[in-house]
Amino acid sequence: MSMSDMSKGKIIFYEDKNFQGRSYESSGDCNNLSSFLSRCNSFRVEYGFFMVYDRPNFTGNQYFVRRGEFGDHMSTMGLSGGIRSCCQIPLYSGSYRMRIYERENFGGQMYEMMDDCDDIMGRYHMSDCMSCHVMDGYWMMYEQPYFRGRMMYLRPGEYRSFREMGYGGMRFRSMRRITDMM
Repeated sequence: MSMSDMSKGKIIFYEDKNFQGRSYESSGDCNNLSSFLSRCNSFRVEYGFFMVYDRPNFTGNQYFVRRGEFGDHMSTMGLSGGIRSCCQIPLYSGSYRMRIYERENFGGQMYEMMDDCDDIMGRYHMSDCMSCHVMDGYWMMYEQPYFRGRMMYLRPGEYRSFREMGYGGMRFRSMRRITDMM
């Protein structure tokens, strides 16, 4: 397999549990799997990192996956309705830098991070994180300390309001860089 193939990733979706039924193979983003399958209840990641979502257009509950088989885990992942879209996370080897803010629109306390943070409350005495600016790298934000609970994938860019993005009921408490060592 060439290096360019590996940078794309490869994921195979199946209509039924345990890799049964029709399948669809993707090596990148897919905003609506229903264009290819009537449902998706299992999948296999051959290589690369992906976010899978329970709604089309990269919305709804999301889950980070890497190489492995996911034959009957949908409900434990919070994806009980199956998978409706996926997004490939590019391989990245540069620096990581993100600013987190206590309030929407980059207001309140601000901290700059270049490394993982297992608990923003413990490290920064920050009770909430409601916006951020990812300058470098790809990051995951988690609802609970120590990288647990529901998560949100962040690419480089400005995120002015998690509430407006559909995460109004969530408090993000830990952040992790997405590296090839995850």
